[in-house]
Amino acid sequence: MEEKGKVYSKELLGKTIVSKSGKKFGEVGDLIFEIGSGELIHLLLRNPTTYTDKMELEKTKEGSILIPFSAVIASGDFIVVAEEDII
Repeated sequence: MEEKGKVYSKELLGKTIVSKSGKKFGEVGDLIFEIGSGELIHLLLRNPTTYTDKMELEKTKEGSILIPFSAVIASGDFIVVAEEDII
């Protein structure tokens, strides 16, 4: 049986996050899950670019930038996000 739509977390960590238009956000530093359901909620941004400074992105109390996983539209060589689903 082939598993469709399943990706191991180690495959996401370190990948570059970009918008559909090619704007670079940074890299996936960590993943944040809902404990009860196991649902992936956020990608924690590592090495954020200056592009993210202009955006009103959600942050952890430590100041790390969060990208909602619901904004992810593709995962391959890059993690592609829909900017309109972040803001």
